[in-house]
Amino acid sequence: MSTAISPTAYNYKVVRQFAIMTVVWGILGMGLGVFIASQLVWPELNFGLAWTSFGRLRPLHTNLVIFAFGGCALFATSYYVVQRTCQTRLISDSLAAFTFWGWQAVIVGAIITLPMGFTTTKEYAELEWPLAILLAIVWVTYGLVFFGTIVKRKTKHIYVGNWFYGAFIVVTAMLHIVNHMSLPVSLFKSYSAYSGATDAMIQWWYGHNAVGFFLTTGFLGMMYYFVPKQAERPIYSYRLSIVHFWALITLYIWAGPHHLHYTALPDWAQSLGMAMSIILLAPSWGGMINGMMTLSGAWHKLRTDPILRFLVVSLAFYGMSTFEGPMMAIKTVNSLSHYTDWTIGHVHAGALGWVAMISIGAIYHMIPKLFGRAQMHSTGLINAHFWLATIGTVLYIASMWVNGITQGLMWRAINDDGTLTYSFVEALQASHPGFIVRALGGAFFASGMLLMAYNVFRTVRASNPVEAEAATKIAVVGAH
Repeated sequence: MSTAISPTAYNYKVVRQFAIMTVVWGILGMGLGVFIASQLVWPELNFGLAWTSFGRLRPLHTNLVIFAFGGCALFATSYYVVQRTCQTRLISDSLAAFTFWGWQAVIVGAIITLPMGFTTTKEYAELEWPLAILLAIVWVTYGLVFFGTIVKRKTKHIYVGNWFYGAFIVVTAMLHIVNHMSLPVSLFKSYSAYSGATDAMIQWWYGHNAVGFFLTTGFLGMMYYFVPKQAERPIYSYRLSIVHFWALITLYIWAGPHHLHYTALPDWAQSLGMAMSIILLAPSWGGMINGMMTLSGAWHKLRTDPILRFLVVSLAFYGMSTFEGPMMAIKTVNSLSHYTDWTIGHVHAGALGWVAMISIGAIYHMIPKLFGRAQMHSTGLINAHFWLATIGTVLYIASMWVNGITQGLMWRAINDDGTLTYSFVEALQASHPGFIVRALGGAFFASGMLLMAYNVFRTVRASNPVEAEAATKIAVVGAH
């Protein structure tokens, strides 16, 4: 027999809100990224003002693309996936609404405070204590909504995508709260509760796992739902997905010390971080292979489906950047790459190629369903967006690889008498062409987001309110 869920099956309102804001923050965050990339080409763009200088705007850029764009994509997709796979409505509409407005408030707080110079100075954790507390409250509420929904699920099974979303929520809360332990001295200034090398170790335990859990585990939850759905194929190996999950969350948490090679951190801790980073290649590629192999028998769809193309190419970039990361964690490689543009290239191979492209694919998949449309307004625009994003990412990372290796070799070059062969300014001059290409690549990527915004706008404007509401209410449980 077949049973219909109650007419108010799913809360799609909050999913719609987060999905739309993903696009809005994507444009602002990536646009700001292009601007600060341009500042490195034309320093006059600092305008001689403190609040428009690279040092103030760069943390705002990272917060906007990671927490505003990436965060909204994670909220939108996790709320969408958990309802559909658990076949039940979110446990509380009001708490879900609080997570939306609370998250936007944190982002607006970042936009105001970071250009003013209010910062903890900790990478990816720059927000001062009042905003950090608000963020923690919103995040704990998010956990209550997500896990509460899983508890009241209609299905016996918890789909693997929810395992990844759940781990990402729990670990991100732990990382944020522990790393932000601080002593406030005024409304906008605090000092870390930790000192010296301990502070650095806890910061990079947080910093790398902001990558490992916020920017990887959460988006793998996205991959495990949207790749099979868009390909219309079951996940290649459910057993591999579970092994992948446990291996990833067991190993990732240990990789942070590879950010602190050749520093005051004890050598054993550096070596442990390196070893764990290298072992991490296995579970990372387990997930990438599982996603790729899901397309067995469906590869022909890539010719006509640019949404699937976004999802699959994101997996290719995920595989590449999770190979590159462990290689860069090896001390001898790191002695060349550390503090160079190679690191920035590696981050953006993951951020643009993996995180942004899988988010874009997921949003394109969801928007028609959320607004009661058969498909997006224009497949051609999605196709154009795909090529702008791909070409932009390749330009960006290739220019940073060349720059990074150039910088590393110039900085370590020594004359026979032991003096440095090149000054820092000479290395900077050699980097200038790469800075131009990087800004161009970023501009390609950001312009693709403008096409996306137009496409989403036209799709939403053409939506039938009655059909859209019906789409949020009607769901059928499979025969059982």
